[in-house]
Amino acid sequence: MWRNRKEGKDRAPGRPQGPYQEVARRPWIFRGAHRGRVTRKNIVWHELIGLKARIIRASHPELVGIEGYVLDETRNTLTIVGDRVWTVPKDVVEIEFETAAGEKIRVDGRNLVGRPEMRLKKRWRK
Repeated sequence: MWRNRKEGKDRAPGRPQGPYQEVARRPWIFRGAHRGRVTRKNIVWHELIGLKARIIRASHPELVGIEGYVLDETRNTLTIVGDRVWTVPKDVVEIEFETAAGEKIRVDGRNLVGRPEMRLKKRWRK
């Protein structure tokens, strides 16, 4: 049962009201041990969570310039956290990822559409 229904206070005071808000306030993000193994040839099959990402081109002008770390990945979206949290659709953007070695890799988002575990089964030319 929700308390204080009239005021809309259905959560405890001081707790985050939306998903990922508590993560965005933290100064660190898990960057993963796999970051050093990402290359231009294997990024489509690799784990994207923890990589630094920047939106280079998008069909929607407000998405261009979003920069931060990939926090979560679903079939059609990437959750990027920077100064705030964005959920970006994969199929309308071109993303530039930065690896641990400092290499910048541009990827068309249409190549990333699909669940991360299912992208391993897809075949692309290397």
